[in-house]
Amino acid sequence: MKRTTKKVLKIILPLLLGVFFIYYSIKSATPEERLELWENITSAHPGWIALSLLCGLLSHLSRAYRWKYLLQPMGYNPKFANRFMAVMAGYLANFGIPRSGEVLRGLTVSGYEDIPFEKAFGTIISERIADFIMLLLIIGFTLLLQADYLLTYFRENEINPLVTLGIFLILLIAGIFTLKFIKRSSLPLMIKIKKFAKGLLEGMRSILRMKQKWAFIFHTLFIWLMYVLMTYVLIFTIPETAGLSFGIVMVIFVVGSFTISATNGGIGVYPVAIGAALMLFGISKQGGEALGWITWGSQTLLVLLLGGFSFLFLPVFNRKK
Repeated sequence: MKRTTKKVLKIILPLLLGVFFIYYSIKSATPEERLELWENITSAHPGWIALSLLCGLLSHLSRAYRWKYLLQPMGYNPKFANRFMAVMAGYLANFGIPRSGEVLRGLTVSGYEDIPFEKAFGTIISERIADFIMLLLIIGFTLLLQADYLLTYFRENEINPLVTLGIFLILLIAGIFTLKFIKRSSLPLMIKIKKFAKGLLEGMRSILRMKQKWAFIFHTLFIWLMYVLMTYVLIFTIPETAGLSFGIVMVIFVVGSFTISATNGGIGVYPVAIGAALMLFGISKQGGEALGWITWGSQTLLVLLLGGFSFLFLPVFNRKK
């Protein structure tokens, strides 16, 4: 199979999967259930949606601000506007090709702020490690609150968080051994890769050289608090879910996080997953999926608007470069 065909399939297959889940979700419902789903969505209180969007916006702003703490130890101080627009453009890119946003984000700040790509990308990897640790902590906290329900959902949907952790550790170990091999090699290609890897490692090590570690930790906690709150406030948009406990909200937050990380921004899959999770707590499929659509739809709209604006405005903002 040609490399171009593989790239196209990597983009198209997740999107087709999302479309299939949308079709399946609607097709499998009765006319009455589809009507109830639509009524739940259209009757959602706009005030709670606006508050959720505000939480989402604050998390994106905080992520862009936090990035400077990793870039400064290497002597770089890119403009906040460029950092923010690079973050949002990256989020938008993830809807097309999963995980491509990190690369685009690094390329964007590299192009407009004269930062070597490998160093910028190294800081993004460090960020992701910090965020992965936060996700593990949240999963652990949620297990303490709702262990039976969360484990039941994982078992029924064949999800194993330990597998995710195991894969991450294997990749980390493989990366270390690969870097050691490259370091010792004298081949011309390896020398070029060595130069790139050196910059990458410098970017990753910046997290250890930060002067404002507590500020970085504060923003990390704040980002994830906003993530949880932008989900929590939306339970009040639907009468059936308005009485959900915080523990249940944490369950659907964890389920949603796995769904988004495994697909193109959770397209089509996120609402179905949230609906299935809430059925464990006695919420109807229509009520659960309606909450899923409102949550996914509102935050996706925010990314589409801000990401699209960023793509358009970046060249204008940096027209003097």
